[in-house]
Amino acid sequence: KVGPTGAVPLEQARLAARLTGLQILTSVRLTLGTLDRVERVVKVFGMVNCAPGFNQTPAVIDGCSELFHEVFGDAGRHTRSAVGMAELPFDIPVEIEAIFQATAG
Repeated sequence: KVGPTGAVPLEQARLAARLTGLQILTSVRLTLGTLDRVERVVKVFGMVNCAPGFNQTPAVIDGCSELFHEVFGDAGRHTRSAVGMAELPFDIPVEIEAIFQATAG
């Protein structure tokens, strides 16, 4: 769980969100053949496995959002939802889904 009463501190959870973003980019690259076909990141939906009282879910998902902005520049800016969950599968700290717009290839 993420938070002061959980085992995962905020900075470590942000890193987990960034690593999840890298895994997402790997999937996108494998699907499209290149990240150059990405026109923009449309939306990110992040779920954080929260300890009771933790209310900084947007700060956790910033790890992924900031990565997308670093990789794609202004095209990496997106709408976003960041929610806290009581549990996630296998007790992972974050789960993220993302929608990308790409050129036909």
